[in-house]
Amino acid sequence: MSTINIRKDFPILDRIVNDEPLVYLDNAATTQKPKQVIEAINHYYETSNANIHRGVHTLAQEATDQYEAVREQTRRFINASSTKEVLFTRGTTTSLNWVAQGFVKNLLEEGDEIWVSPAEHHSNLVPWQQIARQTKARVVYMPLLADGQLDMATIHNTLHKKVKVMAIAQASNVLGTINDVKTLAKWMHAYDHYIVVDGAQSTPHMTIDVQDLDCDFFAFSGHKMLAPTGIGVLYGKQEHLEQMEPVEFGGEMIDFVYDFESTWNELPWKFEAGTPNIAGAIGLGAAISYLEAVGMDNIHQHETRLVEYVLPRLQAIEGIEVFGPTEASKRSGVISFNLNSVHPHDLATAMDMEGVAIRAGHHCAQPLMRWLDQPATARASFYAYNTLEEAEFFINTVKKVKAFFEDFA
Repeated sequence: MSTINIRKDFPILDRIVNDEPLVYLDNAATTQKPKQVIEAINHYYETSNANIHRGVHTLAQEATDQYEAVREQTRRFINASSTKEVLFTRGTTTSLNWVAQGFVKNLLEEGDEIWVSPAEHHSNLVPWQQIARQTKARVVYMPLLADGQLDMATIHNTLHKKVKVMAIAQASNVLGTINDVKTLAKWMHAYDHYIVVDGAQSTPHMTIDVQDLDCDFFAFSGHKMLAPTGIGVLYGKQEHLEQMEPVEFGGEMIDFVYDFESTWNELPWKFEAGTPNIAGAIGLGAAISYLEAVGMDNIHQHETRLVEYVLPRLQAIEGIEVFGPTEASKRSGVISFNLNSVHPHDLATAMDMEGVAIRAGHHCAQPLMRWLDQPATARASFYAYNTLEEAEFFINTVKKVKAFFEDFA
């Protein structure tokens, strides 16, 4: 794939920041939007803006057709078996909360366990803490190896029938670790129990096949894959979604409302209460079309090449500590690191003065920060439109910033 041809589709990449060309390396937080996505949203508002599923007039029918076409497009993108298994949500956080409150809560009894990793984003941890409190179940942390990968051998040997649910990110937003969720799903299903996968950091970067993974639930966000904010997807196996209770109530998700009780609509609309983010869904469809045109395998290979270039050069800088697997093949395009004696926020601020946008903080992963014994980390995260020249500029800027802080030490 040609990053030069791709970059022309992203107007924001031509920005000048602090008198320097923008080098955007905060893609794990959110990705930039190609003009094709922006134009699709504008076209909807300019030509077909109407509420969906409710009206018989032309605009309402057009909007409904576009919205539901994206559901089918999303089904193909993740290889779900039916559009009944594809729910539109506000994002990964909403999706995981729906699963926790609507499905898992009804499974658990006192003494049951929910297994998570110490590397989980708060969105895939806090909901399980709350459910554990409500049901008197326990949250249990799975062990990690020294480089942040799951200790699969220990997990396999210690898994037991009281582990009703495992909640795991397919790719870490801090360490970049890619977890073997297919194997974990196989182990959980041996007990007829469930695995919930946070796909926020994997879906934008690699081919996803939920049937091959055999996960019970899979959640991801549009804004991390070129789409707008406020739109996300929850995949669930149909038999689970039939059992799952909605946690939001109102219009659209009902079948019939009696005076003192109501019945629910069929899947997938059973869970989509109120007016949805129609424009966001249309933007998601345009983003999926764009990603498919580029090729998900091409994107993954491109990011791997960038990590293969950056990782050894970053590790070679004296005073830099890099976290996560040392092999590019075992990680996504996320690289977290720290510079000795320099707070990550100061490092990120200095990088920004050179036009390089990286993230600094705990990355909504405070248990992982404690496991790393770090208050925070700096994080560079690459995507399809980042170039080898930007990767080189990033390394040179880290060296320049390091020299700056040493001069004033």
